[in-house]
Amino acid sequence: MTLPPSVSAPTWKINLLYDGECPLCLWEVEALKRKDKGRGLVKFTNIAEDDYSAADNGGIDYATAMGRIHAVRADGTVIKNVEVFRQVYRVLGAGWIYAPTGWPILGPLVDWAYGLWAQWRLTLTGRPSLETLLAEREVRAASCGDRCRVN
Repeated sequence: MTLPPSVSAPTWKINLLYDGECPLCLWEVEALKRKDKGRGLVKFTNIAEDDYSAADNGGIDYATAMGRIHAVRADGTVIKNVEVFRQVYRVLGAGWIYAPTGWPILGPLVDWAYGLWAQWRLTLTGRPSLETLLAEREVRAASCGDRCRVN
C-alpha cells in the first residue's frame, strides 16, 4: 500500500531546531546548509518564528528549545546537546568533525563546555533573558490571535 504524499515519510533525516535570532546559531546553520548541498537531509526549523509549533517538532516547546539545542530524527526520536551536532554532521557525511566529542575523556569535557555555553548563550550574544523573550512572545501571540501559534 502506498501512502499519499501528505502521509509519507519525510525526506529529511533530522530536523534541527535552531534559534534564528542567535548570530552564532545562524552562522552554524548557514554552514550546515552549505554542507547539505540542497539534498534536504537536514530540515532546519527556526524556533524564533511566531508560527513555530512544538506539536510539529517532537513536542519541544520554545522555552525548552531555547535552553539547549534540540533535533528530531525522522523516526521521531528527540535528541539534544552535543549529540545533535554529532548526528547532524553524521547525516551530512562529515561525522568525523564531531566524532572526537564522543570519546571517553573528551566527550564529557565538550558536554560540560556546551552546558556553559547554553547557560550563557543569550547574555554572550547580547540578547534579553529567556523570561523577557517568553513575555515578548506572549504579547505577540495575544496581538496576532489565530494567525500564529507562539509556543
